Amino acid sequence: MQRFIRERKTSYLRNVIISVLIFLLIFAGFGCGLTAMNKKMDQEEMQTLQNAITRSVTTCYTLEGSYPQSLGYLKKHYGLHYDENKYFVDYQPLGANIMPDITIIRKEADHR
Repeated sequence: MQRFIRERKTSYLRNVIISVLIFLLIFAGFGCGLTAMNKKMDQEEMQTLQNAITRSVTTCYTLEGSYPQSLGYLKKHYGLHYDENKYFVDYQPLGANIMPDITIIRKEADHR
């Protein structure tokens, strides 16, 4: 009856290769997850900056009756702060009673 029962010989090299492949798959999944999370955080950070600038512009219009003529005015009088090394903010005033055009661009030098 022993002829139908085979003893399985496990290969040490095969076990090492399988272990390394599993480790690499887990590591790659972790890396992809971190990349996706980082991208989402960057999007939320830009949205937060957009909201802060819009809120400052609206507050200025509410209190003073006109939109600010420069981004520097918002920084000086309304406490607007952002990382100028990370973002470029294009602020184009269109008139005293017209909402300015605000464009935020992430600088590539700090892009991950």
